[in-house]
Amino acid sequence: MKLSEFQYTLPKTSIAKNPVSPRDKAKLMVLNRATGEIEQHKFSDVVDYMQKGDVVVVNQTKVMQARLFGKKERTNAKIEVFVLRELNKEENIWDVIVDPARKVRIGNRIYFNDKLWCEVIDNTTSRGRTVRFNEDAGDIFKAIEKIGHTPLPPYIKRDAVPSDKENYQTIFAEVDGSVAAPTAGLHFTPALVKKAEKLGVKFVPVILHIGLGTFRPVEVEDLTKHRMDSEYFEIHEETTKVINKALEEKKNIFVVGTSTCRALESSVTADGFAKPNSGWTDKFIFPPYDFKVTKKLITNFHQPESTLMMLAGAFAGYEFIMKAYKKALKDDYRFLSYGDAMLII
Repeated sequence: MKLSEFQYTLPKTSIAKNPVSPRDKAKLMVLNRATGEIEQHKFSDVVDYMQKGDVVVVNQTKVMQARLFGKKERTNAKIEVFVLRELNKEENIWDVIVDPARKVRIGNRIYFNDKLWCEVIDNTTSRGRTVRFNEDAGDIFKAIEKIGHTPLPPYIKRDAVPSDKENYQTIFAEVDGSVAAPTAGLHFTPALVKKAEKLGVKFVPVILHIGLGTFRPVEVEDLTKHRMDSEYFEIHEETTKVINKALEEKKNIFVVGTSTCRALESSVTADGFAKPNSGWTDKFIFPPYDFKVTKKLITNFHQPESTLMMLAGAFAGYEFIMKAYKKALKDDYRFLSYGDAMLII
């Protein structure tokens, strides 16, 4: 398929700047692949499509408060340091992006407060830097959590506010590592999970730490030539046991979000079962694709020509996903991270 086939016009007014409250009152569009029908519900109705023995797979990644604001030594120039990922825990070495990059060179120190600073030890790209945080800073993740700001997506044209720290985090978030939320999971509330569990539905976690590549535009018309950024994932044995038992019993596997889907589809056995694994994946899913583990997909409405939209298109079918997006725009659905949801069955 071609990149341009996933183009559509997304009005700024359709981009959600804030989430609905409570979370599970967002709209839910249900796409039935067997009948070709489209139904409209509230997200809380998603449980109506589940039954005893079904499994819901969620991404346990936690969004870091990745935006740090500091001052350069000597000049006191204001510098933003956007932390991307930890490279070496023992040495406190991290990949970051700096702004303004022209002011930040190897050897420079950037101070955030009297307890936390970093030194630039390498240039990786025009804006990318490798830094070493001070050795007496303690747990860097905790330090970042305390002083950092929520890394709202670039298409949400406003500054982060204190409520974003909770709003831009799923209730499943436990393991630090993402710079963007697994947004399909944002719609779940504890009460909704409890209601599903009472039906006999099991929730199991995987981890895929989402990087800035999720926002990077595809720049080649021929999709077979696109290369995804690698992202770290983990699938534990306990999770695969639950999933595989459900598969054997012909139960449904509801996969929450494209990140969860990519993690699962990156680690399958030859006969189509989930396999315990950890490592880095650059798996790019676009039509046509034969999904092995994912039986039902919960996702949001994504940007035009995005890899996330392409994955949803691979699962729903290209014509069906384009029809659904057209209807969503007509019916005033809210798009992107803080927007409404889609269930593809």
